[in-house]
Amino acid sequence: MHSSISLSVSSSSLAPIRSNSPVDFAPINLRFCGLRREAFGFSSLKRSHFNRLHVCVASSSSRKISAALSANGSPSKFDYDLLIIGAGVGGHGAALHAVEKGLKTAIVEGDVVGGTCVNRGCVPSKALLAVSGRMRELQNEHHLKALGLQVSAAGYDRQGVADHANNLASKIRNNLTNSMKALGVDILTGVGTILGPQKVQVGSDKIVTAKDIIIATGSVPFVPKGIEIDGKTVITSDHALKLEFVPDWIAIVGSGYIGLEFSDVYTALGSEVTFIEALDQLMPGFDPEIGKLAQRVLINPRKIDYHTGVFASKITPAKDGKPVTIELIDAKTKELKDTLEVDAALIATGRAPFTNGLGLENINVVTQRGFVPVDERMRVIDASGKLVPHVYCIGDANGKMMLAHAASAQGISVVEQVTGRDHVLNHLSVPAACFTHPEISMVGLTEPQAREKGQKEGFEVSVAKTSFKANTKALAENEGEGLAKLIYRPDNGEILGVHIFGLHAADLIHEASNAIALGTRIQDIKLAVHAHPTLSEVLDELFKSAKVEAHVPSAVSEPLAV
Repeated sequence: MHSSISLSVSSSSLAPIRSNSPVDFAPINLRFCGLRREAFGFSSLKRSHFNRLHVCVASSSSRKISAALSANGSPSKFDYDLLIIGAGVGGHGAALHAVEKGLKTAIVEGDVVGGTCVNRGCVPSKALLAVSGRMRELQNEHHLKALGLQVSAAGYDRQGVADHANNLASKIRNNLTNSMKALGVDILTGVGTILGPQKVQVGSDKIVTAKDIIIATGSVPFVPKGIEIDGKTVITSDHALKLEFVPDWIAIVGSGYIGLEFSDVYTALGSEVTFIEALDQLMPGFDPEIGKLAQRVLINPRKIDYHTGVFASKITPAKDGKPVTIELIDAKTKELKDTLEVDAALIATGRAPFTNGLGLENINVVTQRGFVPVDERMRVIDASGKLVPHVYCIGDANGKMMLAHAASAQGISVVEQVTGRDHVLNHLSVPAACFTHPEISMVGLTEPQAREKGQKEGFEVSVAKTSFKANTKALAENEGEGLAKLIYRPDNGEILGVHIFGLHAADLIHEASNAIALGTRIQDIKLAVHAHPTLSEVLDELFKSAKVEAHVPSAVSEPLAV
């Protein structure tokens, strides 16, 4: 951080204060970010004097010059304060926060800005799911009739749907690129290879130094052994998002987030789906009660069948008029159980970290199943168990929580640390969502996880539930199918987990995730007011139905006079 900052202030009654620097700075409006005026030496200025207040580190050129100075004003020995390897959502979030903190920042990208989420993941998949949602509404005659609507047969243009997904990805990618350029983040094109704790090679010949380095290289689809990917009939999510064709019958290997969302898309567009799941139940990563309800709504009524407790040991692409063949073996005995013949197969078995070729051996780091080992502050740990100075790793590459917004949150946390403020991200407060119709969302622990924790630590666990069928807004939409579940400690009101299945569940979960992040207890959040009639009242009723022991005090302070 810099020891001084040059400001220029002007108003009708105050002469401009000029910088002593010989550099012509380009001023912009200063956002104080909660700092008192006194911190900048303006305690004697009247409010009117702040009508035009500018900070002289705004332009790209001025930031580079000011950031190249050390705390004592002498030239810095580094090219950048912060260098980020990987321009996905995690790297982008870290870069923007770093610029806000006044760091001279560069981001290295060997592929395209936006990473997996924007180009091959969350963004284009949501475009496809938007289409599947509309199709389901138009195809549901019973639902439409209940609303008094009459609609002729719905159809779709496959290429038009694919173009919608591709155009959205392009738009968001351009937005991310432009936002970083506008703030003065240097985008360095080429593969980043770490040469040492503070040195990175970009491409074949460019060497860059930085005080701190963040690894944010993300992940790629994981393909188990025995599965042959041809990109046409045996595909990963990368290929599926291009929607080059809609098969009559597609097998989806894996019933997690990715598999569920694609089953929603394909069945809405007319495909039959077969799930292949290695564990004994579908949707193994979800709270069991929510999973059972979701299966009853998202799978059983649709053209979906499934095989559980089996591995797809071998998958051969369609060729010479022959279909895709899938050999299924028992997950426990490994005996051959069945052979399927389908039009296509989507491999949705999760993702693997993209960390090969990073030069980790140059800082004595050994990956664990490809993941970069880190501590709770995202600091990289070397093979001897020691922290590698000035090197951090965020997002899918460290495996702590493989979600785009978790990567961004980790990146922001790292920037807080390198600028002098200790920060540890509470991963139990990070929400997750599956964008099926209806949606599934969750934050914190599942009920089995909470009960296991309670047994180990010696506290009781209680559960409260509310139904969407009791919510006025959901009933107005004729979307009463849904459940919200709260897992908590009755002795102190701590929220351990919240799980929602229903209309706009992905949007509703954030009240719960923010409550966990801020340490808000049930006895306090019960007092919050929700607009009526809204879906948010599902959470309102959920918290109000929880039974916290009477002796537990509220943390709410005395009301403010208004």
